[in-house]
Amino acid sequence: MRSLPSSSIDCIFADPPYNLQLRGELRRPDETVVDGVDDDWDKFTDYSAYDRFTRDWLAEARRLLTHDGTIWAIGSYHNVFRLGAIMQELGFWILNDIVWRKANPMPNFRGRRFTNAHETMIWAARGPDSKYCFNYQAMKTLNDDVQMRSDWYLPLCTGNERVKNVHGLKLHPTQKPESLLHRVLIASTRSGDVVLDPFSGTGTTAAVAKRLGRHFVGIERHPDYVEASRLRVEAEQPLSEEHAAVTPAKREMPRIPFGTFVEQGMLPAGTELFDRQRRLRAVVSPDGSLVSGGQRGSIHKMGAQLTGAPSCNGWTFWYFERNGELLPLDILRTESSQTKLRNAG
Repeated sequence: MRSLPSSSIDCIFADPPYNLQLRGELRRPDETVVDGVDDDWDKFTDYSAYDRFTRDWLAEARRLLTHDGTIWAIGSYHNVFRLGAIMQELGFWILNDIVWRKANPMPNFRGRRFTNAHETMIWAARGPDSKYCFNYQAMKTLNDDVQMRSDWYLPLCTGNERVKNVHGLKLHPTQKPESLLHRVLIASTRSGDVVLDPFSGTGTTAAVAKRLGRHFVGIERHPDYVEASRLRVEAEQPLSEEHAAVTPAKREMPRIPFGTFVEQGMLPAGTELFDRQRRLRAVVSPDGSLVSGGQRGSIHKMGAQLTGAPSCNGWTFWYFERNGELLPLDILRTESSQTKLRNAG
């Protein structure tokens, strides 16, 4: 991390060693490993040593992030509270804690504790004045047009997605599912952003980043993991810049008067507009106003008048027909925003 230039990374996803207290709890009665990191470096016998290690890499992470960059740090009850405290001490601004609820968690074989069915991700901006990226509308779209919550129900990494060694056994004990990284990167990065994973493992972050049209840096010291990551990333085909773009948030859409679309011919005068159920009808005038019966007004005013509502968002209330399909006026702003992004690129 120290070899990388300052302010060169847009987003960091970090899955650091968990500082496991008792690895016996992660073993079956016959003492075979169920899950958990089994490398010596993941078991710190001294909390102060783990805290020094954590502070060192988090300080470097903050140096590497751009002013508006964000970091995701995932952990279990063994370490996530220490992570959060040190992040706050270093000046990170915590935005959310995300609970990853595992759809298929490993059972607690000894029956002496609750089944550990979740991990926690801390999402933080570099500082309180960071203008961080959050693709709110994209996350809402991903969630069937319902606002995305902070508890994510996703399965563990299993099946063909699991990277195996030459003996057919899982290569890395805590490989994260691609669905988790997909959601992380869609939420907090843009096409072309640079993503860093300082504990890269088998390259899940790098593979998903490449697939989504993001640049990536992975740091890993285990040679078997490095080779697996290289093969995995080489097999990925990145999306084009156009297809990698996500649904922009309303606040990121260009503030274009409705009349601009009329004068540019994108929605010419005389076009009929309808509400979603086609119960109401209005006609577009040359000046961008709407006419319905003896009433005239803006797209917002007419929507409110015809429904008796105190206010109305005309962009989402009114629809027009294109090629036999009924589309909301808001699609015009979305298309304009996407064109603007393509031209900027």
